[in-house]
Amino acid sequence: MVTAFAETGAGLALLFSPPLVAGLLLGAPLDAPGSVVARVAGAALLSLGAICWLTHDDGPGRALRGLVGALLLYNGAALAVLVHAGAVGVVGVLTWPAVALHAALAVWCLACVRSRR
Repeated sequence: MVTAFAETGAGLALLFSPPLVAGLLLGAPLDAPGSVVARVAGAALLSLGAICWLTHDDGPGRALRGLVGALLLYNGAALAVLVHAGAVGVVGVLTWPAVALHAALAVWCLACVRSRR
């Protein structure tokens, strides 16, 4: 449910105000094509949040393992992208908190994947 709320919030923010999110997360403005891509990313995050919410009370099974595996991939990739952005100086006030959030979610997903074997 934590992932559902986090991704839904981020998705809605990107859908409705990509420049605000880019400024807070990366400290940089978005051009018109960047805003379109950010809105598509927002729709994808909203979808992730929805699937997490809709499956939050499902029991163990292949679908749940697949979802957690996909979330591990997403959080690991997001973590790598944000750390790289921070390393090259593309930093906003939410860059490092987002890094911490994605790191924690990736560790949690990894723990879930390992515990279900």
